[in-house]
Amino acid sequence: MKHLKPLLMLFILCASLILAPLNAFAAASSSSSSTSSASSSTTNTTAGGEDSVQRIKEKGTLVVGTSADYPPYEFTTKKNGKTEYVGFEMDVARQFAKDLGVKLVIKNMDFDSLLVALESHKVDTVIAGMNITPERKKSVDFSKPYYTGHKYFLINKADKNKYKSVKDFAGQKVGAQNGAMEYNLVKENIPNVQEKGLAKISSLVLALQSHKVNGVLMDEATAKAYANNNSNLITFNSHIKIQSGGIAMAFPKGDTSLEAAANQTVAKINKEDLINKKWIPQASQYMKSYKKHNTVASYWTFFAKGVEYTLIITVISVVFGFLLGTLFALMRLSQNKLLHGIAVCYIEFIRGTPMLVQIMFVYFGIGAVIQSLPALVAGIIAVSVNSGAYVAEVIRSGIQSLPIGQTEAARSLGMTKKQTFHFVILPQAMRNIWPALGNEFITLLKDSSLVSTIGVGELMYQTQLVQADTYKGVLPLFITMIIYFVLTFTLTRILNYFEGRMKHAH
Repeated sequence: MKHLKPLLMLFILCASLILAPLNAFAAASSSSSSTSSASSSTTNTTAGGEDSVQRIKEKGTLVVGTSADYPPYEFTTKKNGKTEYVGFEMDVARQFAKDLGVKLVIKNMDFDSLLVALESHKVDTVIAGMNITPERKKSVDFSKPYYTGHKYFLINKADKNKYKSVKDFAGQKVGAQNGAMEYNLVKENIPNVQEKGLAKISSLVLALQSHKVNGVLMDEATAKAYANNNSNLITFNSHIKIQSGGIAMAFPKGDTSLEAAANQTVAKINKEDLINKKWIPQASQYMKSYKKHNTVASYWTFFAKGVEYTLIITVISVVFGFLLGTLFALMRLSQNKLLHGIAVCYIEFIRGTPMLVQIMFVYFGIGAVIQSLPALVAGIIAVSVNSGAYVAEVIRSGIQSLPIGQTEAARSLGMTKKQTFHFVILPQAMRNIWPALGNEFITLLKDSSLVSTIGVGELMYQTQLVQADTYKGVLPLFITMIIYFVLTFTLTRILNYFEGRMKHAH
């Protein structure tokens, strides 16, 4: 038991080191990142609270969840090198925030994560072209509808004579957005269809252009937006009958006060017909003006910002991953059964579950309890914890690879256990495991892209914004590949330098 207290103290120290600086860092960076600010702005909001409007007014922000790849509903533009969310639904959101007398904060994420974010109270409402359906009404409440539209197919222009109606897609590959109404409509209306579901509309359009799918079903306005901005695509009415109450704002179940406030805003919008008379024409102007002079190269600030967040996530996760790995490696090597058992459970569980699931669990699961947990901090915690499990096994294997004679010789010279480990075992183990550690660090750099699923503005997240804004799919991905290669190649050279120094020293 004499080693139990130091190890427990080390564990507590590592936990405090992770949580304290990360929260402070997220708070400091929130002013420069809409992603972080959206996460930190959401406070504890209960589903059935009649005082939710008052709570929003007290905090001064309305946090709206959306998936900004759905023009003309919501999409992004570049203004002074920064991301700006536009589209007629963003105008709806601004009007709602204005009526409440608070500041609007946009939280951009994948469409299929929006309802999870709403139920875990990471956002106050969802405004993302969401149709009112009986299935969705079981888990969330809706405002009065403010827009309705038909469902259109988007196809390659070369296939215009091949696909003219929904019947022509029988047995073909058809894409639809995960979690959207169109996903179910494809299965219900097209016999023997091979359905392809993806999280982003921009990814579906890329799949269409690369002939991975033969058509994509989407809303009329969005389909026309992509066709008008890409001469190789055309669109036509599917004439699929839909059972929908229209498009509306979504709220946590039982949040009657915020729903009532939203209905007042919707009534004003519908009465003045703001969407058709003012906001859709404005969105069209954004799309036309950006089509003329928008190039991927002009979005270099987006890629730079992505690199910044990728490096921040990687560097912090490497440090805390190494600390956790060292701790749990020593615990697993410990003769104390309790410490050994905890380490084995941690390592096996973390290595046995996907990092993507861990990221979403930390943000949506633990984040539902700790409401102030920002997306950036949640992502760093999940990546650090995941890395710690793999680093622990690397360190353990390095220590156990040394001959027992090394320890015996050091002890025979009068060294204590601590001195033996510090001056004899650890230096040799580090030299042996350095290539494996370097490989883990490189993997960590690339795996940081997974935190884009919870709205952290790292490189992959920024790439998706550029894809949606420029209507180009392949080129932004190619640029991102080059950037990742430069980063990993540079990191490899640095690791090789230190490996050479270690070999020279010995």
